[in-house]
Amino acid sequence: MRHFTKLIRPYLIWSVIIVIVPLLMIVLYAFTTGGNHLVNIQFTLENFKKIGEPIYLEVLKKSFTLGFISVLICFVVGYPLAYLISIFNDRVQNLLILFVTIPMWINTLLRTYAWISILSDNGLINKLLIAMGHSPETFMYTDLAVILGLVSDMLPFMVIPIHTSIRKIDPSLIEASHDLGANKVQTFLEVIFKMSIPGVINGVMMTFLLSISTFVIPKLLGGGQYTLIGNLIENQFISVGNWNFGSAISIILTIIIMIGLLLMRRFDKEKEED
Repeated sequence: MRHFTKLIRPYLIWSVIIVIVPLLMIVLYAFTTGGNHLVNIQFTLENFKKIGEPIYLEVLKKSFTLGFISVLICFVVGYPLAYLISIFNDRVQNLLILFVTIPMWINTLLRTYAWISILSDNGLINKLLIAMGHSPETFMYTDLAVILGLVSDMLPFMVIPIHTSIRKIDPSLIEASHDLGANKVQTFLEVIFKMSIPGVINGVMMTFLLSISTFVIPKLLGGGQYTLIGNLIENQFISVGNWNFGSAISIILTIIIMIGLLLMRRFDKEKEED
């Protein structure tokens, strides 16, 4: 046991340095005022009260709206895709899941620039419209551009949990459903979909939380006029220099993420008990 403790001690120390200490600093900044150098600090709740101002409530509203739309589209596209993948044998399934995850290997910034080349005024879509005899359209710096970027970036986080849940379903349950007279639609709704709900919940939570916290996609595809929670935090730390308010927003976002993770975990436990 002592030998094991000696082995993990460096990792514990490193984890404290890169995780615990920055987290404590964020908490300290969030509940204090006095600047970024912690000189003449005073404890306060004003940083949290400031979030209630209309301009910041609008940011939260916009973030949640785009997040919900992205989740809805990811679900509508992701569930059929996950279901179709689950129909094939294990080797083909693994290959198809690999294709789904390949975009995740590419840096988000590069994928976003790829969308810019597609949606810009001189991009691929407008070139196709001109070739077909139509006038060019403006796609950049719109809700459509931001949502497309979010959906393409978050779709794997919807597909993979759903596919995992469907893959775990015992085939004998599907056969029993058919033996009892259920057609394909009834079997899908009463057996496959119901038993895949834990994967749906996980996918929805992951997609939503990642959508509202991202800042690269809204900044580039929204042209700076789309400020979501992630962009607001970035601006407070880098542009405005108000680390206290930025830390308060970060804590609120962390709490939202933790609540989402707890809900996912609780739902999984309830399903296992059933």
